[in-house]
Amino acid sequence: MSAIVRVAAVTVSDTRVQHDDEGGATLCERLDAAGFTVAARTIVRDDVAQLRALIARVCDRDEADAVVFTGGTGIAPRDVTYEAVDALLEKRLDGFGEAFRRLSWDQVGPRSVLSRAVAGVYQGRVLVALPGSPRAVVLAVDAILAPILSHAVALARGESSAH
Repeated sequence: MSAIVRVAAVTVSDTRVQHDDEGGATLCERLDAAGFTVAARTIVRDDVAQLRALIARVCDRDEADAVVFTGGTGIAPRDVTYEAVDALLEKRLDGFGEAFRRLSWDQVGPRSVLSRAVAGVYQGRVLVALPGSPRAVVLAVDAILAPILSHAVALARGESSAH
């Protein structure tokens, strides 16, 4: 990786706060272990407008190269991370969700198809939406994001990459 990738880690929840946000803590731990810089960690309510406002702020202020969300990707009525992120994507990384669900199948079986994990590019940033489960976060970061995020960020920014 030619430059350290700055990641905004966002927990999407109506009930979590920093001290009980296990998914967010796991996300930050795994990103750090993979060599990324956690530029920000925040908790945002399950609200499309709030999520999109956060994305706009990160892009406008160049706060991070990627935004990784944990939570809100299921099919419960309050789960809106997918709607907030997917509609903004200029380029979708369909293989991300496919790979996540395939790997998740080995851990949770048919329930893996209930995940709406998604990734893509918006305004030169990589956006990734993961389930809120710490186990899902470890799987996604360690098996998928760690090997590809630096390269994906470079491509999204129109830069050449060493990979």
